[in-house]
Amino acid sequence: MILEPFIYSSLIVLLLDGNSLSIEDVERVSRREIVDIDISEFARSKVLASRALVEEWVARGEIIYGVTTGFGEFANVSIGREHISALQQNLLRSHSAGVGVPLPSEVVRAMLLLRANALTKGYSGVRELVIEQLLRFLKADLLPVIPSRGSVGSSGDLAPLAHLALALTGEGTISIRDHAAGGDARKNIEAAVALKQANILPLKLEAKEGLALINGTQMMSALGSIALAKAKRLAELADISASMSFEALRATDKAFDNRLSDARPHVGQRIVAGNMLRLTENSEIRNSHLENDTRVQDAYSLRCIPQVHGAVRDTIEFVERIITIEINSATDNPLIIADQSGDAHLEGGNFHGEPIALVLDYLAIGLSELANISERRTERLVNGSLSHGLPRFLTPNGGLHSGLMIAQYTAAALVSENKVLAHPASVDSIPTSANQEDHNSMGSIAALKLQQVVDNVETVIAIEMLAAAQGIDFLAPLKPGKISGAAHKAVRSVVKHLEEDRNTSIDIASVKHLIANPVFIDQLNTF
Repeated sequence: MILEPFIYSSLIVLLLDGNSLSIEDVERVSRREIVDIDISEFARSKVLASRALVEEWVARGEIIYGVTTGFGEFANVSIGREHISALQQNLLRSHSAGVGVPLPSEVVRAMLLLRANALTKGYSGVRELVIEQLLRFLKADLLPVIPSRGSVGSSGDLAPLAHLALALTGEGTISIRDHAAGGDARKNIEAAVALKQANILPLKLEAKEGLALINGTQMMSALGSIALAKAKRLAELADISASMSFEALRATDKAFDNRLSDARPHVGQRIVAGNMLRLTENSEIRNSHLENDTRVQDAYSLRCIPQVHGAVRDTIEFVERIITIEINSATDNPLIIADQSGDAHLEGGNFHGEPIALVLDYLAIGLSELANISERRTERLVNGSLSHGLPRFLTPNGGLHSGLMIAQYTAAALVSENKVLAHPASVDSIPTSANQEDHNSMGSIAALKLQQVVDNVETVIAIEMLAAAQGIDFLAPLKPGKISGAAHKAVRSVVKHLEEDRNTSIDIASVKHLIANPVFIDQLNTF
């Protein structure tokens, strides 16, 4: 199978209104498939109205948290008008305390987008110029270098967002494309130099704007949105790999009868059962053992595919609903209200990451189950006592050759790692800011763990496909179903049949690269 490359296009203009951003939008911006982004006229009017209120309050000398006062434990310290700009800049400098490896480019792009979208809701009291600066960075692909560790997920992702915001002002470090190196290579340079090269003026902060830029859940939401987009594909890939194992292990499709789903009408179960029938339609392998097969029923890893994969799909659907709400929310503090209900500044806790932290932990648990059951099918494929006639470890010359013995070890190792990563981060809390911030969500930790779980699951599914393709080979000349057969051919287009032992990690990486491309699923669905 020849996969067409991603086509990056700026023909689509994404209009931000603070209300209608989708997970697909976030992923496309993170991949630079969309680079033209603007603010809707409706959003502009709300931004202007909330900003006018802030300027009016500052002129009157009102005491407003984070505008004319210090932050956190310093909320009782008043700040004079002549120091308001310095207050905001100092906030970014002091809060840029992150450590660890920098976040990937795709995550930083998503953070820039999500912060801009939250500000367009018109509850943050910033100038339109602040949002435009975020969009300029996206357009020019100027990516603040953001250390991945340092957020506790309440008052938002303070440290990561401070690093992002600091770059807007010409301080800190920015990652730019390294044209001399070619390809997707990048290099880090001083923010001031990067802005000068891009002909972008540093942002000079005014009242409320530093605080508005760092109060939010955009790091955990960016990681969560990207992980969710991949999770939706992993659910499809898990069905495809399962259909290939179904063929290689010569299972029965009775477990996919729609009457079972009628009796237990979970949406995900019904979708997966239908998928398995569609994927294996017209299978000669299945038809070959309709008679005289002494097996009464298959093992759970085959028979319960609809129930397990389906439950994960239901999990993904729930998580998508929560994250979609979050990426279209105002997560600032205080919120500036300028509408018919009356002008107000409301000090609250919309920055708290609990809604995201819980569902990111939930998604990590669900995806781990996809890997758990996939590895069990791989074990059956390589285990001569369970594979119903396939050669032990899927090699015809066992002993001299080990076949795919250790590929299953790798899957087992990743599944075991996922069990550790699936431990919820959201049940922990460490107080901060002299106990003023005495309950924190740890949502950023949940998000970072989820990122690794997603990668592990993709690898485990790739290993199952590799093993299942090898198993199907031994059943020739019988042919698998229409789509399971197409998946088999796709694997064989990047990895040849294993006759003699070779570097298995290369084969695993080749299959993983194949299935990581969204075009893979799209092309299979055309059969």
